[in-house]
Amino acid sequence: MAAGLALAAVSGSLAGWLALPGLPELLALAVLLALSAGRHRLVVLLLVMALTALAIGEARQAQLPEGLSRQDLRVKATVTRWQRDGSLARLRLAVADCRPLAAVRPACRDLGRVRVSWYDPPPLATGDVWSLTLRLRPPAGFANPHTFDYGAWLWREGIGATGYVRDAPPPRRLADGKPGLRDAALAHLDRRIDDPLTRRWLGALTLGASERLTEADWALLNATGTTHVMVISGLHVGLVATLMLWLARGAARLVTPGRWRLAVWPWWAAAMAAVGYGGLAGLEPPTLRAMIMTLIGLWVASGRHAPGPWQGWWLALALVVAIDPLSLWRPGLWLSFTAVALLILAWQGRRRPAGWRGWCLALLRTQLLLSPLMAAAVLLAFGRLAPAAPLVNLLIVPLVGSLLVPLGLAGWAAAPVPPLASLCWQGFAWLAHGLQAALAAMADTVPLWEPPGWAIWPTALALILVTLLWALPGVTAAPRWLGSLTLAVLVVTLTPPDMAKGQLRLRVQDVGQGQLVELRTAHHRLLYDTGPRFRSGFMPLSTLWPAGQQFDAVIVSHGDRDHAGGVPALVAQHEVARWYSPLADRPSAAGGEADRQPCRAGRGWRWDGVRFRFLWPRGTPPDRPRNDRSCVLLVTAANGERALISGDATTAVEARLLDAVPEGVTVLVAGHHGSATSSSSAWVAATRPRQVVFSAGRDNPHGHPRPAVVRRYRRAGSCLWNTALDGAVTLWLGGAHAPALAVRRALPGGVESVEGGCHTVESPH
Repeated sequence: MAAGLALAAVSGSLAGWLALPGLPELLALAVLLALSAGRHRLVVLLLVMALTALAIGEARQAQLPEGLSRQDLRVKATVTRWQRDGSLARLRLAVADCRPLAAVRPACRDLGRVRVSWYDPPPLATGDVWSLTLRLRPPAGFANPHTFDYGAWLWREGIGATGYVRDAPPPRRLADGKPGLRDAALAHLDRRIDDPLTRRWLGALTLGASERLTEADWALLNATGTTHVMVISGLHVGLVATLMLWLARGAARLVTPGRWRLAVWPWWAAAMAAVGYGGLAGLEPPTLRAMIMTLIGLWVASGRHAPGPWQGWWLALALVVAIDPLSLWRPGLWLSFTAVALLILAWQGRRRPAGWRGWCLALLRTQLLLSPLMAAAVLLAFGRLAPAAPLVNLLIVPLVGSLLVPLGLAGWAAAPVPPLASLCWQGFAWLAHGLQAALAAMADTVPLWEPPGWAIWPTALALILVTLLWALPGVTAAPRWLGSLTLAVLVVTLTPPDMAKGQLRLRVQDVGQGQLVELRTAHHRLLYDTGPRFRSGFMPLSTLWPAGQQFDAVIVSHGDRDHAGGVPALVAQHEVARWYSPLADRPSAAGGEADRQPCRAGRGWRWDGVRFRFLWPRGTPPDRPRNDRSCVLLVTAANGERALISGDATTAVEARLLDAVPEGVTVLVAGHHGSATSSSSAWVAATRPRQVVFSAGRDNPHGHPRPAVVRRYRRAGSCLWNTALDGAVTLWLGGAHAPALAVRRALPGGVESVEGGCHTVESPH
């Protein structure tokens, strides 16, 4: 039943996620019919499906209701994880009780786990119980093409809301947390080890404390494709189980020399060691998955009433998904099970390696087989590829598995004898520093490759086909080499999809409460504004593209932080040929004097048949309000379709531009995020835009876009889009037909819409 159980668990999770109408009743009816027919195995499968669907449904219900977004809530919660970064602490809380402070608000009793920020918090400890006032919003993130999906990450982590801790009413500590064994071990590390690198790596490799790794650590691991060796994975749990199995079988050989191969208790000892180590590491989802896979692997290897390798694979998948249905949305699950499936496929039916040379060749063959498939999986999941990963992993996996982790664990085993523990950990420190230096040198020599979005799927497909060519039995050497060479040539010669001369692609990126518009022609690229910079210092622009992009021009419409906040990240990570800004708002960090030009009415240029022209400022005096200094840009494609972007220009500027704007604008990026200070009735009547895009943050405190502005554009017959709901909005102008449009986050109903196929309605229920 292994495969059936796995498919039932996966199907139930997907059904719960889709929230299919009538699903509980349908499953209950199916169970009754199966019972009446005496199909007891089918009953078990249906119950597994129902339980996983119920778990996913509960996870959906454990999110914050829309009506409580940005409302003050009083909660009683337990700190399950926390991390301090200067004056800011980031906490995960398990909510036990929740009530809104306002009288007429929806209930939040189902709220489960939340992730919050706390500025200047008091001393914290895992397990603390607090009464806190929180301001939360439903879990969501920016939705831009080919970027990290923060909302999806919150979902698979089971987090039902994000927000921050309020000072009033003041927080109250209800109970002190009692540190567990893992917390006590980490505190012991902090007392005994002074070297920060050793402390971080030892905590991560032996206790699963990956939260202690710095951003620099993660960047180095990502660049070399070695993140899997620095978190508690099957490598570490399997190593602990294998060591215990060797020790126990050695003891059995001494006690019962003639019957040691028949002894069962060494296998149980190995299983208990895997469970104990998983518990010590906190049983986080990756550790739980590794522990279950190790236990099933021990059972398969023992040969005692054991399933075959493929049965074990399906059984492990069934258990992991049934115990933690949200794991279905974690890339780590598919990376792990894909790797094990490939190993089974490649080694099933082959003879066991003999001698150290045979094992070395087996390790080499395994690594070479795994590398392209894992590279493809990482590329699809994270949009990056470490070219040095095959060689690095060939060296680092044996080093970490045979030296680094055993030394770290030996130090813990010798903890009652401090000099011996210090000796083990000193050896660990030498190896850790040497390994870091080697990884840094390799990352500098062969840097991380983050391909453009259009190249991800073709490259990943080529890597998967190469893996199949070499893993599938019965394929001879000639097709393998010829096919691999052909696929390599195809990947190297990939070219981006062409844009015809005279066409324009306009993308309003989702950057929260701010604005960043990317405009592309056939051979040129321009940014209008750079997005916001938040209180924490985070700049959304830093997440949009890999470092090293080239922009022919960047227009900073004016100096407000929600429009110019991303300038530091743009300067640090990318190359800009020319900057435009109002004379009084010239970004000091941007380029030399020759590269910085004021935007003035009438100034323009032509790229690839597309015309760019400033309509404003017209000799703006320095004392004019900052919003009224905004650069107003008109872009005209070869077929006459026009895009108009006005920054935060107010109705006063709009009134002076009525004689300059063309009648019938194709795309208008609404002024000032849809504020009531822009988009006057005269402006809307003069421009009559077909498509209007509001660049605004979800649940923003300003109420953008304002209802009166929305109604004004609707009465003019415009189609309305909002990055807060739709994510990034992309339009193609200059084609033979009406401008094509795509949104990153489709609303419920998909293409089902009202009023001309351009207006959808989102319901919070």
